[in-house]
Amino acid sequence: MRHSNASVKIGKDYKQKKAMLKNLTAQLVQHEKVVTTLLRAKAVRSYAEKIITKSRKDSLHNRRLVYKHIRNTALIKKLFEDIGKRYINRNGGYLRILKLGQRKGDGAKQCRIELVEELLESKTDTVQSDSKPE
Repeated sequence: MRHSNASVKIGKDYKQKKAMLKNLTAQLVQHEKVVTTLLRAKAVRSYAEKIITKSRKDSLHNRRLVYKHIRNTALIKKLFEDIGKRYINRNGGYLRILKLGQRKGDGAKQCRIELVEELLESKTDTVQSDSKPE
């Protein structure tokens, strides 16, 4: 019975699944979008969003925590200096999954997981921009 087993089983043992999640997260940070299967995208979404949340606050402790998951210093620099600052005012929901259809060879459901690019604006900015200049 699967009582209290919340993680998604992808058909791999623990070490292979962990390595796959680390690699997909590193590729997601590097390219900001990745095409993969739907099941893998759903698994990597929670894994990557926790890392992006840690990158919003640039501290030595958070850099060391993220380094356990992404072992590339250039990607960590990009994550903390670019991606983390982009989502400083956003409370989660950094990734978007877009379904692309089925793969021709084996019929697996394909999707693209990407970082959300829209900038959040405050409501006062939109009200001021709607008014006509005098």
